[in-house]
Amino acid sequence: MPATGGSLSAVHPEIRLQGISLLYEADGSTVLALDDLNCRFAAGKVTAIIGPSGCGKSTMLQITRGFMQASRGTLSFIGPDGLPMPRPARMATVWQSFNLFPWRTVEDNVAFGLEMAGMPAVERRARAREALRLVDLAGFEFKYPGQLSGGMRQRVGMARALVMDPDVLLLDEPFGALDAQTRLVLQEQLAAMVERTGKTVLLITHSIEEAVLLADTVYVLTARPGRVAAEVRIDLPKPRSVASTHDPRYAGYFEQIYGLLKSEVLRSMHGEAEAG
Repeated sequence: MPATGGSLSAVHPEIRLQGISLLYEADGSTVLALDDLNCRFAAGKVTAIIGPSGCGKSTMLQITRGFMQASRGTLSFIGPDGLPMPRPARMATVWQSFNLFPWRTVEDNVAFGLEMAGMPAVERRARAREALRLVDLAGFEFKYPGQLSGGMRQRVGMARALVMDPDVLLLDEPFGALDAQTRLVLQEQLAAMVERTGKTVLLITHSIEEAVLLADTVYVLTARPGRVAAEVRIDLPKPRSVASTHDPRYAGYFEQIYGLLKSEVLRSMHGEAEAG
């Protein structure tokens, strides 16, 4: 997000997961959720994680965010100088659910984090309006969430993350609850916004189309325990839009990722049937 009268210099780190595994106890037995994950989320790029339901995609995001601790392995943030750095203070997450305060206006919802940080009212309102402009919601500052469509509420959630000027933006199925048409429009808008802001972005998604449209790199995970089945580099011109789906290479990437996923989804379904 561009400077809005008080943001710090941007440091968009590279994120490395090396040998990450996660075990937990359930019903008296030990479950291996993630197994020896090795991933690299490039600085200023979009990395998508896709895999069968229950493979540990959101768990990987929560480990990256610091909400969960891996059982084994190393999580590193690498600065522009190539040296390890502390976990970035400015990380923001956009979830599938909107999680907006219904009693606060759109502007006040977006400015909430800045208010909690003690930023003066004039500055936080200016930054909130800039964030709303980035997601094409200028003019809706004084509306309430109940007056907005689902797609608009999700854009408010995106603005609430962007207003904190994060170095790392984590997206956990951000458009999963929306209808297909709204999802396409917001995917286009997100692609343009990410291109403008240059954030390091981690996108968790079930959608192959979304992964190919938005990401520079796609990691395909196996069925549980989640392992990296493949790393696919997406070489399509940017900024991308729905028109990018007409590029023959788009279809090639889709088929490649679908081919990798199909056997893993079937394996996951077979495992669920046996468990049932």
